[in-house]
Amino acid sequence: MGSELQASSENQLRLDGWRIILSDAAKEVFLMMVGEELSVPTEANPPILSEVAGMVGLAGELCGVLTIRCSKASAGKIACQMLGVAESEAAGQAIDAIGEICNMVAGNFKAKIAGLEDKCMLSVPTVISGDSYDLHSLASGERIELPLLFQTQPLWFSLEIQK
Repeated sequence: MGSELQASSENQLRLDGWRIILSDAAKEVFLMMVGEELSVPTEANPPILSEVAGMVGLAGELCGVLTIRCSKASAGKIACQMLGVAESEAAGQAIDAIGEICNMVAGNFKAKIAGLEDKCMLSVPTVISGDSYDLHSLASGERIELPLLFQTQPLWFSLEIQK
């Protein structure tokens, strides 16, 4: 019983550390690629606006899925700022922008974990858009949920880790 409790405590410490790493990775990518600082919401659970979801799979030493969910309006603003063009011009690139941001956050995340960079591969990003879908993962394991704000609008980052 004591070893199970110790393993559970160590696992929680690892997940808490990874939550910080995921937050840092997302903030760095947004600052570099979008020119925008992400902030931590003051509200405990900001709404999840899942009109656009970008996903990147991780395989190797770490198996799982990194997901970014946001509103369609946020995806358009992200594309606009990434490309340096008007929102009307960037609207058609919003899906690609979310996929690329998701890919870069996943790559930055795995690069920050010692020994993982060369032992974990990323899938090609997949993006789902629309207002009528549910996202379900078949991975059984831990999940890190991280809300951050982009121009006052919530972005939800999640990392589902398969055991």
